[in-house]
Amino acid sequence: MAGIFDGIRVLDLTNVLSGPTLTRLMAEMGAEVIKVELHPSGDISRYLPWRVNNRSGYFVQQNRGKKSLFIDAKHPDGLVLLHELVAEVDVLVENFSPGAVDRLGLGWPVVSEINPRLVMCSISAFGQTGPLADQPGYDNIAQAYTGIMHMVGERDQAPAMTGFSPGDVLTGVHGMAGVSAALFHRERTGKGQKVEVSLIGCYATCHELNYEAASLSAGQFVPARHGSLHPLVGGCGAFPAGDGYVAMAVVNDRQWAQFCRAMQRADLIDDVRFCTAEGRSANRDEFNALITDWLATQPSRDAAVAALSAQRVPVAPVLDVTEALSHPHLRESRTVRTVHDERLGSFDIPGMPIRFSDFPEELDLHAAGLGAHNEEIVRGLLGWDADRYDALVRRGVLRREADS
Repeated sequence: MAGIFDGIRVLDLTNVLSGPTLTRLMAEMGAEVIKVELHPSGDISRYLPWRVNNRSGYFVQQNRGKKSLFIDAKHPDGLVLLHELVAEVDVLVENFSPGAVDRLGLGWPVVSEINPRLVMCSISAFGQTGPLADQPGYDNIAQAYTGIMHMVGERDQAPAMTGFSPGDVLTGVHGMAGVSAALFHRERTGKGQKVEVSLIGCYATCHELNYEAASLSAGQFVPARHGSLHPLVGGCGAFPAGDGYVAMAVVNDRQWAQFCRAMQRADLIDDVRFCTAEGRSANRDEFNALITDWLATQPSRDAAVAALSAQRVPVAPVLDVTEALSHPHLRESRTVRTVHDERLGSFDIPGMPIRFSDFPEELDLHAAGLGAHNEEIVRGLLGWDADRYDALVRRGVLRREADS
């Protein structure tokens, strides 16, 4: 089957998560992605948990559908090979520290000269310029610098690190948006360009309220973590409900009336403390206490969710990961999907979040062993003859590890 990016070829020089997210999404959409693994052991995510039969589920999830070229780029012949590949691709993606790709011999001035139609995307923690640009950084470091971590956790406890990596994934998605826009621009002009995205830039966009409110309020509002409840709006957050928690969002007047009916307290619908957005905000603590007290009367988390859902109050059970994996809606909507790997067997991964009416089917993708496509790429795509290819293998420029 074809995808919307059918005919687009990507040279993937990325590791772990942010860059591989971008190229994985493009592979899911039908692009041919050539993953060049330059580290002596390949992409380090090949060794992250959970591993079965010496195979990493983390790696498989992020690299399905990509071809693997395992190469020593520091060898002069390796750089020659990469320069030839640059001429044959539409997109180049890298997430090295700023300056590293230039030292490798694949900086923008070089690759754009080789291929003027090339779209190059550089992903970094702090951006390509500025006082922190050359510092190492990961998702939690970017959380800390942008104020995200400060906003997560209980008010009187230490800032909390998220139990996942939203910034890395978000940066990959922003990167794909930039690449897609640049490809669209190339269709109109014939000219490629460089795209840059950073973890801190993408995390900053997550502050839908905090930055502007702190700035406009002139010190009246100081953003701070408030645990499981919204810092400004009553009736929005996660509340205890017997055997678990429920997430609720009673944020407009209609939903307030619906909530009253769910509580069987129609007498409160016109209560001046809560019947307007201003009142619910001014009486935030009292409103939240009303919710907590009512939930305490419910026999279970799921019973509370059922009562609120019947009145169309925005609500959800706070599911743990195992519950999410088996939730009927998440399964039927393919938000969670089961895939098969020849060494891992069948297991669950997140679904493809972007859908196209003309390409409704998911592609049957598999993660490649380290260097599995060396010969296909070097001899098939670049046209090197057998003697020249074999010489690279003998000199260790091209390597392959089937058990990876």
